Amino acid sequence: MDREPRLKRLRFRAWHRGTKEADMLIGGFFDAYGESWDDHEIDWFETLLEEQDVDIMAWAIGTAPPPAAFDGEMMRRLRIINYIKHPE
Repeated sequence: MDREPRLKRLRFRAWHRGTKEADMLIGGFFDAYGESWDDHEIDWFETLLEEQDVDIMAWAIGTAPPPAAFDGEMMRRLRIINYIKHPE
């Protein structure tokens, strides 16, 4: 799949998770970093989106350790959580 349609699809999936908290966390992460990702990072994120929101959020806030497949630099960036923008 070409890069731009793939990123557009991932952005939609990141922002339509089912809860506002997950949307802000996962969608905000995508908006902050997605355009700069290489193919490997896009693959990682695409795989992450298959996981349950409650698990992703627990890994991001540090209440549960991520599986080895998700541990690494991308997870460290997700854990920073300075990319969430709360609407005023």
